[in-house]
Amino acid sequence: MDPIPEAVGCDLAARSDTATRENASRFFKESVRCRGVKTATVHAVAREHWHEVEPLGRARILALCEDLYRTGYLEDGFVAADWAARLAPAFEPGDIAVLGAWVERYVDNWAACDTLCNHAVGDLVARFPETVDVLKEWAGSENRWMRRAAAVSLVVPAKRGDFLEDALAIADLLLLDADDMVRKGYGWLLKEASRRHRDEVYEFVLARRDVMPRTALRYAIELMPPEFRAGAMKRE
Repeated sequence: MDPIPEAVGCDLAARSDTATRENASRFFKESVRCRGVKTATVHAVAREHWHEVEPLGRARILALCEDLYRTGYLEDGFVAADWAARLAPAFEPGDIAVLGAWVERYVDNWAACDTLCNHAVGDLVARFPETVDVLKEWAGSENRWMRRAAAVSLVVPAKRGDFLEDALAIADLLLLDADDMVRKGYGWLLKEASRRHRDEVYEFVLARRDVMPRTALRYAIELMPPEFRAGAMKRE
């Protein structure tokens, strides 16, 4: 392994503790490999090492991120996601395939999915709007985390009021998904989109309320006024 990811792993291991590791293992339904490092500390380690990583250039940084993901540790993946987000100004459109491959190969829980997709993937799509169609392809994946990624990658842009039509299209593609993590993901996307486009999201929900899973529906209408929420929850 490259010495930089190895050094990151050593720094993380030195700052781990049993209580944090045990708490993390209870936090996920899935079996997650954790070192036992608090989130704030993980971000501090990422920042500390970024100073030596930043001058290395886009291709090398992406390779280092993948080395971190390969360790299988949750915290190492968080450092990789942090570096990828910092690298966003240097992204090229084709890098969405690299980020998607990380989701498919290495992501095995919602926290790893959201940490990478909310920022690095979302930033890439915001910079290169044509890549949003790749997210729609992810929505058809057999991999549950790829399908969640299709939705949560647009959460931050949607919060700003961007990509409304694409957000609704992805929610439609995932509408009847049987996986609860995917339902929560697209419900969250709709909720954030409703901040700037309440009426459009409300119309979307009303048209589908009889078939839309209740988990996703409740997320989608969370920020709406009581009368809107009551109307959306009413079955015809």
